[in-house]
Amino acid sequence: MPELAEEPLRQQPQLLPKNALLLPFMSNLPQPSLLGLRSSFGFGDRLGLATPGHLAALRHGNLLPILAQQSVRELSRTQRTPQEVLAAAQRGIVASGYKGVWGADADHLKTKEDVDSLAAGGFTFFTVDPSAYVQNRADTLTGDDLGAAALEVIAGGAFESLTQVESLYFGKRFEIGGGITLAFEDRGALLRAVVKYGAAIAYAAQMAVWIEAARHGLGADIEVSVDETDSPTTPLEHLFIGLELKRRGAKATSVAPRFIGEFEKGIDYKGDLVRFEEELKVHAAIAQFCGPSQISVHSGSDKFSIYPAVGRVCGNFLHVKTAGTSYLEALRVVARCAPGLFSEIVGYSRDRFELDRASYHISATLADAATPKGLDAKTAERIYLDEVAGRQILHVTFGSVLTIGKTEGGRLFKEGILETLQANADLHSEVLEAHLGKHIRLLCQG
Repeated sequence: MPELAEEPLRQQPQLLPKNALLLPFMSNLPQPSLLGLRSSFGFGDRLGLATPGHLAALRHGNLLPILAQQSVRELSRTQRTPQEVLAAAQRGIVASGYKGVWGADADHLKTKEDVDSLAAGGFTFFTVDPSAYVQNRADTLTGDDLGAAALEVIAGGAFESLTQVESLYFGKRFEIGGGITLAFEDRGALLRAVVKYGAAIAYAAQMAVWIEAARHGLGADIEVSVDETDSPTTPLEHLFIGLELKRRGAKATSVAPRFIGEFEKGIDYKGDLVRFEEELKVHAAIAQFCGPSQISVHSGSDKFSIYPAVGRVCGNFLHVKTAGTSYLEALRVVARCAPGLFSEIVGYSRDRFELDRASYHISATLADAATPKGLDAKTAERIYLDEVAGRQILHVTFGSVLTIGKTEGGRLFKEGILETLQANADLHSEVLEAHLGKHIRLLCQG
Protein backbone atom coordinates (compact mmCIF):
# COMPACT_ATOMS: atom_id res chain seq x y z
CA MET A 1 0.00 0.00 0.00
CA PRO A 2 1.61 3.37 -0.98
CA GLU A 3 2.65 5.77 1.76
CA LEU A 4 0.93 9.14 2.01
CA ALA A 5 3.08 11.88 0.52
CA GLU A 6 3.94 14.61 3.03
CA GLU A 7 5.40 17.23 0.67
CA PRO A 8 2.96 19.79 -0.79
CA LEU A 9 2.17 18.90 -4.40
CA ARG A 10 0.21 20.75 -7.03
CA GLN A 11 -3.50 20.01 -7.17
CA GLN A 12 -4.68 18.25 -10.33
CA PRO A 13 -4.80 21.10 -12.87
CA GLN A 14 -8.09 20.02 -14.44
CA LEU A 15 -9.82 20.65 -11.10
CA LEU A 16 -8.92 24.37 -11.04
CA PRO A 17 -9.63 27.26 -13.37
CA LYS A 18 -6.60 28.27 -15.42
CA ASN A 19 -6.18 31.58 -13.54
CA ALA A 20 -6.57 30.10 -10.02
CA LEU A 21 -3.10 31.12 -8.88
CA LEU A 22 -3.71 34.72 -9.96
CA LEU A 23 -6.96 35.10 -8.05
CA PRO A 24 -5.57 36.03 -4.61
CA PHE A 25 -3.63 38.93 -6.09
CA MET A 26 -6.37 40.45 -8.24
CA SER A 27 -7.52 43.66 -6.56
CA ASN A 28 -11.14 43.26 -7.65
CA LEU A 29 -11.53 40.14 -5.49
CA PRO A 30 -12.31 40.25 -1.74
CA GLN A 31 -9.21 40.19 0.42
CA PRO A 32 -8.80 38.79 3.94
CA SER A 33 -8.60 41.24 6.83
CA LEU A 34 -7.15 41.36 10.31
CA LEU A 35 -9.90 40.39 12.75
CA GLY A 36 -8.10 41.36 15.95
CA LEU A 37 -10.00 40.54 19.13
CA ARG A 38 -13.39 40.18 17.48
CA SER A 39 -14.81 36.72 18.14
CA SER A 40 -14.35 34.40 15.19
CA PHE A 41 -14.96 30.92 13.86
CA GLY A 42 -12.50 28.99 11.70
CA PHE A 43 -13.95 27.04 8.78
CA GLY A 44 -11.47 24.57 7.34
CA ASP A 45 -12.13 23.67 3.71
CA ARG A 46 -10.05 20.78 2.37
CA LEU A 47 -11.86 20.57 -0.96
CA GLY A 48 -12.25 24.22 -1.95
CA LEU A 49 -16.02 24.16 -2.39
CA ALA A 50 -17.36 24.74 1.14
CA THR A 51 -17.35 28.55 1.43
CA PRO A 52 -21.00 29.11 0.36
CA GLY A 53 -22.16 26.60 2.98
CA HIS A 54 -19.86 28.13 5.58
CA LEU A 55 -21.27 31.58 4.93
CA ALA A 56 -24.80 30.21 5.22
CA ALA A 57 -23.88 28.72 8.61
CA LEU A 58 -22.49 32.09 9.68
CA ARG A 59 -26.03 33.51 9.69
CA HIS A 60 -26.80 31.46 12.80
CA GLY A 61 -24.72 33.67 15.11
CA ASN A 62 -22.54 36.75 15.39
CA LEU A 63 -19.04 35.35 14.84
CA LEU A 64 -16.68 36.58 12.14
CA PRO A 65 -15.45 33.94 9.69
CA ILE A 66 -12.02 32.56 8.92
CA LEU A 67 -12.86 31.28 5.44
CA ALA A 68 -9.41 30.17 4.31
CA GLN A 69 -7.84 27.98 6.99
CA GLN A 70 -5.25 25.35 6.25
CA SER A 71 -2.29 23.89 8.10
CA VAL A 72 0.96 22.94 6.44
CA ARG A 73 0.08 19.29 7.10
CA GLU A 74 -3.30 19.75 5.42
CA LEU A 75 -1.69 21.44 2.43
CA SER A 76 0.53 18.41 2.02
CA ARG A 77 -2.29 15.93 2.50
CA THR A 78 -4.62 17.68 0.07
CA GLN A 79 -1.91 18.56 -2.47
CA ARG A 80 -2.86 22.25 -2.51
CA THR A 81 -0.91 25.49 -2.33
CA PRO A 82 -1.66 28.45 -0.03
CA GLN A 83 -2.69 30.46 -3.10
CA GLU A 84 -5.19 27.80 -4.16
CA VAL A 85 -6.76 27.70 -0.70
CA LEU A 86 -7.19 31.47 -0.65
CA ALA A 87 -8.49 31.55 -4.22
CA ALA A 88 -11.13 28.92 -3.41
CA ALA A 89 -12.39 31.04 -0.51
CA GLN A 90 -12.48 34.13 -2.71
CA ARG A 91 -14.51 32.36 -5.39
CA GLY A 92 -17.00 31.19 -2.78
CA ILE A 93 -17.29 34.67 -1.28
CA VAL A 94 -17.99 36.22 -4.67
CA ALA A 95 -20.52 33.51 -5.54
CA SER A 96 -22.32 34.04 -2.22
CA GLY A 97 -22.36 37.83 -2.43
CA TYR A 98 -20.80 38.13 1.03
CA LYS A 99 -19.59 41.67 1.77
CA GLY A 100 -18.34 41.34 5.34
CA VAL A 101 -14.82 40.98 6.70
CA TRP A 102 -13.13 37.60 6.85
CA GLY A 103 -9.77 36.14 7.77
CA ALA A 104 -7.31 33.61 6.38
CA ASP A 105 -5.56 31.31 8.88
CA ALA A 106 -2.12 29.84 8.20
CA ASP A 107 -2.58 27.06 10.71
CA HIS A 108 -0.02 25.18 12.82
CA LEU A 109 3.13 26.81 11.47
CA LYS A 110 6.36 25.30 12.77
CA THR A 111 9.20 26.87 10.76
CA LYS A 112 10.29 30.13 9.16
CA GLU A 113 9.75 28.50 5.78
CA ASP A 114 6.14 27.80 6.77
CA VAL A 115 5.67 31.44 7.75
CA ASP A 116 7.19 32.82 4.56
CA SER A 117 5.19 30.49 2.32
CA LEU A 118 1.80 31.24 3.88
CA ALA A 119 2.49 34.97 4.18
CA ALA A 120 3.37 35.07 0.48
CA GLY A 121 0.08 33.30 -0.17
CA GLY A 122 -1.84 36.24 1.31
CA PHE A 123 -2.79 34.86 4.74
CA THR A 124 -3.44 37.27 7.61
CA PHE A 125 -3.87 35.02 10.65
CA PHE A 126 -0.89 32.92 11.74
CA THR A 127 -1.17 30.04 14.20
CA VAL A 128 2.24 29.40 15.74
CA ASP A 129 2.84 25.79 16.79
CA PRO A 130 6.00 25.45 18.94
CA SER A 131 5.06 21.95 20.09
CA ALA A 132 8.40 20.51 18.95
CA TYR A 133 10.03 22.58 21.70
CA VAL A 134 7.65 21.57 24.49
CA GLN A 135 9.24 19.11 26.92
CA ASN A 136 6.45 16.86 28.14
CA ARG A 137 8.90 15.00 30.38
CA ALA A 138 8.76 17.98 32.74
CA ASP A 139 5.56 16.56 34.24
CA THR A 140 7.45 13.61 35.73
CA LEU A 141 10.69 15.32 36.83
CA THR A 142 11.43 16.07 40.47
CA GLY A 143 14.27 17.21 42.70
CA ASP A 144 17.74 17.44 41.20
CA ASP A 145 16.55 16.11 37.84
CA LEU A 146 14.04 18.95 37.56
CA GLY A 147 16.63 21.55 38.54
CA ALA A 148 19.16 20.21 36.05
CA ALA A 149 16.59 20.20 33.27
CA ALA A 150 15.66 23.82 34.04
CA LEU A 151 19.30 24.89 33.88
CA GLU A 152 19.64 23.08 30.57
CA VAL A 153 16.69 25.01 29.09
CA ILE A 154 18.11 28.29 30.41
CA ALA A 155 21.55 27.51 29.01
CA GLY A 156 19.88 26.89 25.67
CA GLY A 157 18.94 30.58 25.51
CA ALA A 158 15.37 30.60 26.79
CA PHE A 159 16.33 32.92 29.69
CA GLU A 160 19.37 34.87 30.83
CA SER A 161 19.74 32.95 34.08
CA LEU A 162 17.88 31.08 36.81
CA THR A 163 18.20 34.23 38.90
CA GLN A 164 16.28 36.14 36.24
CA VAL A 165 13.48 33.56 36.23
CA GLU A 166 13.14 33.56 40.00
CA SER A 167 13.20 37.34 40.23
CA LEU A 168 10.37 37.54 37.72
CA TYR A 169 8.11 34.87 39.21
CA PHE A 170 9.10 33.05 42.39
CA GLY A 171 6.92 34.13 45.30
CA LYS A 172 5.00 36.60 43.15
CA ARG A 173 1.20 36.81 43.32
CA PHE A 174 -0.94 37.87 40.37
CA GLU A 175 -4.50 39.18 40.72
CA ILE A 176 -5.85 38.17 37.34
CA GLY A 177 -9.43 39.34 37.79
CA GLY A 178 -12.71 37.76 38.71
CA GLY A 179 -11.48 37.30 42.27
CA ILE A 180 -8.81 34.86 41.03
CA THR A 181 -5.26 35.00 42.40
CA LEU A 182 -2.42 32.85 41.12
CA ALA A 183 1.03 32.62 42.67
CA PHE A 184 4.33 30.89 41.95
CA GLU A 185 4.81 29.81 45.56
CA ASP A 186 6.15 26.35 44.74
CA ARG A 187 9.65 26.53 43.28
CA GLY A 188 9.17 23.11 41.68
CA ALA A 189 6.06 24.29 39.82
CA LEU A 190 8.00 27.27 38.44
CA LEU A 191 10.93 25.12 37.33
CA ARG A 192 8.50 22.67 35.72
CA ALA A 193 6.97 25.49 33.69
CA VAL A 194 10.46 26.58 32.62
CA VAL A 195 11.37 23.07 31.50
CA LYS A 196 8.09 22.32 29.80
CA TYR A 197 7.50 25.62 27.99
CA GLY A 198 10.66 27.77 28.19
CA ALA A 199 12.14 26.80 24.82
CA ALA A 200 8.69 26.76 23.20
CA ILE A 201 7.96 30.31 24.37
CA ALA A 202 11.30 31.55 23.07
CA TYR A 203 10.65 29.90 19.71
CA ALA A 204 7.11 31.28 19.52
CA ALA A 205 8.47 34.78 20.15
CA GLN A 206 10.99 34.28 17.34
CA MET A 207 8.24 33.11 15.01
CA ALA A 208 6.25 36.26 15.82
CA VAL A 209 9.24 38.30 14.62
CA TRP A 210 9.36 36.28 11.39
CA ILE A 211 5.63 36.78 10.87
CA GLU A 212 5.83 40.54 11.27
CA ALA A 213 8.75 40.68 8.84
CA ALA A 214 6.97 38.46 6.30
CA ARG A 215 3.91 40.72 6.46
CA HIS A 216 6.01 43.78 5.55
CA GLY A 217 4.38 46.12 8.05
CA LEU A 218 0.78 45.10 7.28
CA GLY A 219 0.29 43.54 10.71
CA ALA A 220 -0.94 40.06 11.58
CA ASP A 221 -3.27 38.20 13.89
CA ILE A 222 -0.98 35.79 15.76
CA GLU A 223 -2.17 32.79 17.71
CA VAL A 224 0.10 30.74 19.96
CA SER A 225 -0.98 27.11 20.19
CA VAL A 226 0.17 24.85 23.02
CA ASP A 227 -2.75 22.42 22.77
CA GLU A 228 -0.76 19.52 21.31
CA THR A 229 0.88 18.41 24.57
CA ASP A 230 0.65 15.22 26.61
CA SER A 231 -1.15 16.87 29.54
CA PRO A 232 -3.54 19.81 30.04
CA THR A 233 -2.12 23.30 30.41
CA THR A 234 -2.47 24.26 34.08
CA PRO A 235 -3.55 27.80 34.99
CA LEU A 236 -0.04 28.55 36.32
CA GLU A 237 1.51 27.29 33.09
CA HIS A 238 -0.88 29.41 31.03
CA LEU A 239 -0.02 32.44 33.18
CA PHE A 240 3.70 31.75 32.70
CA ILE A 241 3.26 31.48 28.93
CA GLY A 242 1.16 34.63 28.70
CA LEU A 243 3.45 36.75 30.86
CA GLU A 244 6.54 35.58 29.01
CA LEU A 245 5.05 36.28 25.58
CA LYS A 246 4.12 39.76 26.78
CA ARG A 247 7.56 40.38 28.30
CA ARG A 248 9.20 39.38 25.02
CA GLY A 249 6.95 41.68 22.98
CA ALA A 250 5.14 38.85 21.19
CA LYS A 251 1.56 40.10 21.08
CA ALA A 252 -0.80 37.14 20.80
CA THR A 253 -4.28 37.80 19.47
CA SER A 254 -5.26 34.38 20.78
CA VAL A 255 -3.82 31.54 22.82
CA ALA A 256 -4.84 27.88 22.53
CA PRO A 257 -4.16 25.94 25.75
CA ARG A 258 -4.75 22.24 26.08
CA PHE A 259 -7.91 21.96 28.18
CA ILE A 260 -8.91 19.19 30.55
CA GLY A 261 -10.92 16.35 29.05
CA GLU A 262 -10.56 14.81 25.62
CA PHE A 263 -10.81 16.76 22.36
CA GLU A 264 -10.79 13.87 19.90
CA LYS A 265 -11.24 14.54 16.22
CA GLY A 266 -14.72 14.63 14.74
CA ILE A 267 -16.73 13.82 17.89
CA ASP A 268 -18.11 15.49 21.01
CA TYR A 269 -16.11 16.42 24.10
CA LYS A 270 -15.31 13.68 26.60
CA GLY A 271 -14.97 14.85 30.18
CA ASP A 272 -16.48 16.57 33.19
CA LEU A 273 -18.53 19.51 31.87
CA VAL A 274 -18.74 21.32 35.22
CA ARG A 275 -14.99 21.10 35.82
CA PHE A 276 -14.29 22.13 32.23
CA GLU A 277 -16.32 25.32 32.63
CA GLU A 278 -14.70 26.19 35.96
CA GLU A 279 -11.19 25.82 34.54
CA LEU A 280 -12.17 27.66 31.38
CA LYS A 281 -13.14 30.66 33.52
CA VAL A 282 -9.61 30.77 34.91
CA HIS A 283 -8.00 30.41 31.49
CA ALA A 284 -10.21 33.19 30.10
CA ALA A 285 -9.23 35.48 32.97
CA ILE A 286 -5.55 34.74 32.37
CA ALA A 287 -5.91 35.53 28.66
CA GLN A 288 -7.46 38.89 29.55
CA PHE A 289 -4.81 39.64 32.17
CA CYS A 290 -1.83 38.83 29.94
CA GLY A 291 -3.18 40.22 26.68
CA PRO A 292 -5.93 40.87 26.33
CA SER A 293 -6.07 37.78 24.14
CA GLN A 294 -8.79 35.48 22.93
CA ILE A 295 -9.16 31.91 24.07
CA SER A 296 -8.86 29.62 21.07
CA VAL A 297 -10.47 26.17 21.06
CA HIS A 298 -8.65 23.74 18.77
CA SER A 299 -10.13 20.49 17.51
CA GLY A 300 -13.35 22.43 17.96
CA SER A 301 -15.39 20.39 15.50
CA ASP A 302 -18.49 18.74 16.93
CA LYS A 303 -17.83 19.63 20.61
CA PHE A 304 -21.51 20.44 21.04
CA SER A 305 -21.74 19.76 24.78
CA ILE A 306 -19.21 22.46 25.69
CA TYR A 307 -20.23 25.19 23.24
CA PRO A 308 -22.75 26.94 25.52
CA ALA A 309 -20.14 27.13 28.30
CA VAL A 310 -17.46 28.33 25.88
CA GLY A 311 -19.79 31.08 24.65
CA ARG A 312 -20.82 32.10 28.18
CA VAL A 313 -17.30 32.22 29.58
CA CYS A 314 -15.33 33.66 26.67
CA GLY A 315 -17.94 36.12 25.44
CA ASN A 316 -16.44 38.42 22.85
CA PHE A 317 -12.92 37.00 23.23
CA LEU A 318 -13.28 33.69 21.46
CA HIS A 319 -11.93 31.78 18.49
CA VAL A 320 -13.00 28.24 17.56
CA LYS A 321 -11.13 26.20 14.97
CA THR A 322 -12.80 23.46 12.91
CA ALA A 323 -11.63 21.61 9.81
CA GLY A 324 -12.36 17.93 9.34
CA THR A 325 -16.07 18.21 10.05
CA SER A 326 -16.62 20.05 6.75
CA TYR A 327 -14.89 17.20 4.90
CA LEU A 328 -17.21 14.73 6.59
CA GLU A 329 -20.26 16.74 5.54
CA ALA A 330 -18.94 16.72 1.98
CA LEU A 331 -18.85 12.93 2.21
CA ARG A 332 -22.46 13.04 3.42
CA VAL A 333 -23.36 14.50 0.02
CA VAL A 334 -21.42 11.69 -1.63
CA ALA A 335 -23.21 9.12 0.54
CA ARG A 336 -26.60 10.41 -0.59
CA CYS A 337 -25.85 11.15 -4.24
CA ALA A 338 -23.15 8.60 -5.14
CA PRO A 339 -23.53 5.73 -2.66
CA GLY A 340 -21.31 3.39 -4.66
CA LEU A 341 -18.45 5.87 -4.53
CA PHE A 342 -19.04 6.41 -0.81
CA SER A 343 -18.87 2.67 -0.16
CA GLU A 344 -15.54 2.45 -1.99
CA ILE A 345 -14.17 5.42 0.01
CA VAL A 346 -15.22 3.77 3.27
CA GLY A 347 -13.56 0.50 2.31
CA TYR A 348 -10.37 2.27 1.31
CA SER A 349 -10.40 4.36 4.51
CA ARG A 350 -10.67 1.22 6.58
CA ASP A 351 -7.62 -0.20 4.77
CA ARG A 352 -5.65 3.00 5.48
CA PHE A 353 -6.88 3.58 9.01
CA GLU A 354 -4.17 1.92 11.10
CA LEU A 355 -1.42 3.77 9.23
CA ASP A 356 -3.12 7.16 9.01
CA ARG A 357 -4.33 7.31 12.60
CA ALA A 358 -0.74 7.60 13.90
CA SER A 359 -0.70 11.41 13.88
CA TYR A 360 -4.10 11.81 15.55
CA HIS A 361 -5.51 11.50 19.06
CA ILE A 362 -8.55 9.27 18.63
CA SER A 363 -10.09 6.23 20.34
CA ALA A 364 -11.91 4.52 17.45
CA THR A 365 -11.01 1.05 16.24
CA LEU A 366 -12.00 -0.72 13.05
CA ALA A 367 -13.95 -3.26 15.07
CA ASP A 368 -16.25 -0.47 16.28
CA ALA A 369 -17.77 0.07 12.81
CA ALA A 370 -19.30 -2.45 10.45
CA THR A 371 -17.68 -3.00 7.07
CA PRO A 372 -19.54 -1.23 4.24
CA LYS A 373 -20.13 -4.37 2.19
CA GLY A 374 -23.83 -5.18 2.10
CA LEU A 375 -24.96 -2.02 3.93
CA ASP A 376 -27.78 -0.02 2.40
CA ALA A 377 -27.03 3.66 1.68
CA LYS A 378 -28.86 5.08 4.72
CA THR A 379 -27.21 2.66 7.12
CA ALA A 380 -23.77 3.34 5.68
CA GLU A 381 -24.31 7.09 6.09
CA ARG A 382 -25.46 6.64 9.68
CA ILE A 383 -22.60 4.37 10.72
CA TYR A 384 -19.83 6.38 9.08
CA LEU A 385 -21.09 9.96 9.41
CA ASP A 386 -23.22 9.94 12.57
CA GLU A 387 -21.48 7.45 14.84
CA VAL A 388 -18.16 7.95 16.65
CA ALA A 389 -16.02 5.20 15.16
CA GLY A 390 -17.14 5.70 11.58
CA ARG A 391 -16.59 9.46 11.73
CA GLN A 392 -13.07 9.02 13.06
CA ILE A 393 -12.17 6.38 10.48
CA LEU A 394 -13.15 8.77 7.70
CA HIS A 395 -11.71 11.83 9.44
CA VAL A 396 -8.12 10.66 9.83
CA THR A 397 -7.84 9.14 6.34
CA PHE A 398 -8.79 12.29 4.43
CA GLY A 399 -5.26 12.81 3.10
CA SER A 400 -5.01 9.33 1.63
CA VAL A 401 -8.49 9.58 0.10
CA LEU A 402 -7.77 12.97 -1.48
CA THR A 403 -4.31 12.23 -2.85
CA ILE A 404 -3.76 8.57 -3.67
CA GLY A 405 -7.09 6.80 -3.26
CA LYS A 406 -8.73 5.40 -6.40
CA THR A 407 -11.94 3.63 -7.31
CA GLU A 408 -11.94 0.08 -8.61
CA GLY A 409 -12.10 1.65 -12.05
CA GLY A 410 -8.87 3.54 -11.46
CA ARG A 411 -10.34 7.03 -11.05
CA LEU A 412 -9.08 9.23 -8.22
CA PHE A 413 -11.54 9.48 -5.35
CA LYS A 414 -10.95 13.24 -5.27
CA GLU A 415 -12.20 13.66 -8.81
CA GLY A 416 -15.38 11.76 -8.00
CA ILE A 417 -15.95 13.71 -4.78
CA LEU A 418 -15.51 17.10 -6.47
CA GLU A 419 -17.73 16.10 -9.36
CA THR A 420 -20.48 14.99 -6.96
CA LEU A 421 -20.25 18.18 -4.90
CA GLN A 422 -20.32 20.41 -7.97
CA ALA A 423 -23.37 18.57 -9.34
CA ASN A 424 -25.15 18.88 -5.98
CA ALA A 425 -23.99 22.31 -4.81
CA ASP A 426 -27.29 23.22 -3.13
CA LEU A 427 -27.32 20.03 -1.05
CA HIS A 428 -23.67 20.60 -0.14
CA SER A 429 -24.48 24.07 1.18
CA GLU A 430 -27.55 22.76 3.02
CA VAL A 431 -25.70 20.06 4.94
CA LEU A 432 -22.87 22.45 5.80
CA GLU A 433 -25.29 25.09 7.01
CA ALA A 434 -27.17 22.59 9.15
CA HIS A 435 -24.06 21.11 10.75
CA LEU A 436 -21.84 24.18 11.15
CA GLY A 437 -24.85 26.34 11.93
CA LYS A 438 -25.49 24.13 14.96
CA HIS A 439 -21.93 24.84 16.14
CA ILE A 440 -22.43 28.57 15.85
CA ARG A 441 -25.90 28.66 17.41
CA LEU A 442 -24.69 26.84 20.51
CA LEU A 443 -21.62 29.04 20.85
CA CYS A 444 -23.69 32.21 20.56
CA GLN A 445 -26.54 31.19 22.85
CA GLY A 446 -24.28 31.18 25.91
